[in-house]
Amino acid sequence: MCALEGGDDGALVTSLDAFKSCRLCPRECGVNRAAALGFCGCGIMARAGRAALHCWEEPCISGARGSGAVFFSGCTLGCCFCQNHSISQEGLGKELTVPQLADIFLRLQEQGAHNINLVTATQYLPPILAALDLVRHRLTIPIVYNCGGYERVETVEALKDYVDIWLPDLKYFDSSLSGQYSKAPDYFAVASRAVTQMISQTGPPILHREAGVPDPIMDKGVIIRHMVLPGRKEDSIRLLKWMAEHLPGGQYYISLLSQYTPFHRNRFYPELNRRVTSYEYQKVVDAALSLGLELGFMQKKSSAREEYTPAFDFTGL
Repeated sequence: MCALEGGDDGALVTSLDAFKSCRLCPRECGVNRAAALGFCGCGIMARAGRAALHCWEEPCISGARGSGAVFFSGCTLGCCFCQNHSISQEGLGKELTVPQLADIFLRLQEQGAHNINLVTATQYLPPILAALDLVRHRLTIPIVYNCGGYERVETVEALKDYVDIWLPDLKYFDSSLSGQYSKAPDYFAVASRAVTQMISQTGPPILHREAGVPDPIMDKGVIIRHMVLPGRKEDSIRLLKWMAEHLPGGQYYISLLSQYTPFHRNRFYPELNRRVTSYEYQKVVDAALSLGLELGFMQKKSSAREEYTPAFDFTGL
């Protein structure tokens, strides 16, 4: 196992010892997860809601056959608009042993997945890395780390030999927004450092072409996602300006998402109870292009539909 170095409390390891006083994520809540749940809502057993071919990621991730997505339960953020809230916040999930996780990774590869896509995995790093260690010699496809961007730099560094493709969100620039919507006023300070580290250790995107697959498939790189929120286009534009000024050009893709879908009424933040307008989204896209952020993806407004969120019915588990 690799070690997570850093913080005032010394070294953290991705063995089960990491759960004794958990500091895997920036919350560093210090909970003994063998006895109680951490901020993430998780104990020590990995749990997931689905493991299947997923066709709704970016074209270079999903390809023609799909990404081998494992949707883990719990989350180190607390986004009030989460579209996967049944598994991220409501406790839905099936417990999985390390050998079961390893078998899932191999089955997804056998089904033709272009990659193994670890969705919201940080809270379960010890069993996930143990499972990868069991089958790394048999996996021939990249590992994707699909996360909210709210990661310790030390965690990113520790995953250097495991993760080929980083797929982080960069959600907010304004700390008041991240505090209100995601219970993380330090979100930008933390996520901006983490994303910078991801790019630094991964390098420029590497892709290849496959017969019968219309788009090139990513082997290595970083894709930074940003979902435009209703009424918050100015924060999106400020975030894009920071990216253009501080991140190395040509070293990452950007993916601007219009898919925000209000699944349930938010009584605390009623401004979130609508979809993003075409005007709002287009203003953000125009800003990205004017800043030279042309390497990446845009979404059609039709992506803001409930059916693009998969059913967490334990498929593949």
